[in-house]
Amino acid sequence: MKIEQVEWDNPDAVALRARQRVEIAERYGTPDSEPGVPPSQADIAVFFVAYDDDGSAVGCGGLRALGAGGVGEIKRMYVAPASRGTGVAARVLLALEDWARDQGWSSLRLETGDAQPDAVRFYTRSGYAPIPGFGHYADSDDSLCFERPL
Repeated sequence: MKIEQVEWDNPDAVALRARQRVEIAERYGTPDSEPGVPPSQADIAVFFVAYDDDGSAVGCGGLRALGAGGVGEIKRMYVAPASRGTGVAARVLLALEDWARDQGWSSLRLETGDAQPDAVRFYTRSGYAPIPGFGHYADSDDSLCFERPL
């Protein structure tokens, strides 16, 4: 497996994000369950795609800067169902954390939803601790927020 930094509009990144949004819509029963501003090319600082040994794109994730203080937000983490449990998510998360450290960021935050217990387990195992809702998530009853110092 290899992890590559790609542009937001990279075709593999676009396809993986589309698959993630379909899965989230199915879990929550609505095509727009995301509180706040969806990520875009204009506000994503970095985006990575994981490729398996045959070159298939199997996972992704990006970071959005949250302003002063060196805090970033993990956005659009996704692993294709057939590749879950193989370490893809951990490798993408490590790439995001390493990139953030190289930029001098102090911590990473994220929001996930109450219908994603698998994501909660993954982030908790990865050292992320629950925090109060931040930004657009502060008033969302379905949002679960986490943070990890770098």
